[in-house]
Amino acid sequence: MDHINAHGTGTRANDAAEARAIRIALGAAAGRCPVTSVKGSIGHTLAAAGAIEAIATIETLRSGIIPPTAGLATVDPEIDLDLVRDRPREGRFRIALSQSFGFGGSNAVLCLRGPAA
Repeated sequence: MDHINAHGTGTRANDAAEARAIRIALGAAAGRCPVTSVKGSIGHTLAAAGAIEAIATIETLRSGIIPPTAGLATVDPEIDLDLVRDRPREGRFRIALSQSFGFGGSNAVLCLRGPAA
């Protein structure tokens, strides 16, 4: 896994739960996978969030640029992941996850492959 576009609601409970899920899913690789969330830039668009996050993830795979998580000033110590903050991160990202979690447990994770994969 080269990148995760997290659902990242910016709430302590949700973000900590999402970080735990990432660590469970990726194991030791979780700490080496750059994670961002676009909600700090665009807000929570409710029903459109999943589509917008998927487009942002596709754009990262296409451009090789992960946008930083806007507004991320203080990181909860429970979230021990490689968070992309302060500035974009450039690289060759081939495989990425786009995570979307909805009200009432409607959750989806897309695994997307870029053109270089």
